[in-house]
Amino acid sequence: MDWNLRNKNALVCGSSRGIGKATAIELAKLGANVTLVSRSGDQLSEVIGELALSGDQDHDFLVADFSQPEALKQRLSTFLKQKEIHILVNNTGGPPGGLITEAEGEAFSSAFKQHVLTAQLLAQGVLPHMKKSGYGRIINIISTSVKEPIPGLGVSNTIRAAMANWAKTWAQEVGSYGITVNNILPGYTKTSRLEGIIEKKAESNNSSRDEVVIQMKRNVPLRRFAEASEIGSAAAFLASPAASYISGINLPVDGGRTKSL
Repeated sequence: MDWNLRNKNALVCGSSRGIGKATAIELAKLGANVTLVSRSGDQLSEVIGELALSGDQDHDFLVADFSQPEALKQRLSTFLKQKEIHILVNNTGGPPGGLITEAEGEAFSSAFKQHVLTAQLLAQGVLPHMKKSGYGRIINIISTSVKEPIPGLGVSNTIRAAMANWAKTWAQEVGSYGITVNNILPGYTKTSRLEGIIEKKAESNNSSRDEVVIQMKRNVPLRRFAEASEIGSAAAFLASPAASYISGINLPVDGGRTKSL
């Protein structure tokens, strides 16, 4: 099985922590040159030191704010004159929780900008080289809400579904160039976002954190939360030559929690 990513350049968004960071680490282990992307240069500098480095690997980072698409577009344009990208991992923090009936219009437009619009700008930016090289992997870290909307995450459910359809459309249009586009749907994963969800559930249910965790794990057939590295491993597989005939799919990595097929 060919997992080798040597001489492949990867751009990994939201990689200062959590799933993005874990994905960057797994890609580096397979030999990729990784460019980290986040708002925090200090945090990215620390992550660079954790990436595997052997042979002629070269890792770097790009500081960017996804809430400012035009600035991102300009920064990306400058960056792509220096490095050509084979692997793009779209990943950014989920919209705040809340009932959809109470969500303001601005919440939707802001989330659309940070997720769908940003992904479009990034994908369009890296597309020319992917076409030229005959190798491209666009991987989107989204949510199991694509298959089953999650109660209390109204805006997120809406935007994640938009991302999934965006990706499916891209997969149909770029497949002839040897480019695949896939979505990873993480379940409960040990990240700061999950901690926030647990705390909010505990507060609203007037229960303890431990009680909430026990109940959430009961909803997972494997009876545990995922490690961020397990999501990263799935992304690394989809980025590899071994996954060359997989495109346009939604891959749940959720311990079996999603009940739909």
